[in-house]
Amino acid sequence: MKFNIRLISFITVLLLSGSVYSQCDTIATLCETHMSADFISDGQQYRALLRSEEIAEFDVTLYGGSTYRLSACSGLSDGNLVFTILDQERNILFSNNEYGMSPYWDFSVTHTLDAIIEARLKPSEAESGCAVLLISFKP
Repeated sequence: MKFNIRLISFITVLLLSGSVYSQCDTIATLCETHMSADFISDGQQYRALLRSEEIAEFDVTLYGGSTYRLSACSGLSDGNLVFTILDQERNILFSNNEYGMSPYWDFSVTHTLDAIIEARLKPSEAESGCAVLLISFKP
């Protein structure tokens, strides 16, 4: 009997984790709609499963002389994810919280920069969810 309970628990965890990954795939697909044809993806999808006050951090290198688009999504509608770009000294370079929770931002970098992108769920919108960040650049 003990074996059956463990097996059922293990299968339940596998099924739930599969649905979480498919949720992230759906969000990533929706997030891609903010990428226009004149931008090329960096080939990565930055993902994190977040609960309430958790903050995900992604380390990125932004190359000087480039124009970037950062798209950030969580849930099935825009404006659910707060994202902030910081330099290595944690100075805020941009936060969509100050720009109407915009789901994307275009910016240019004059000098190569190691940056941190923080992502957190908008507290009034969700208790938990998948955060997806996409970065693309103009050739």
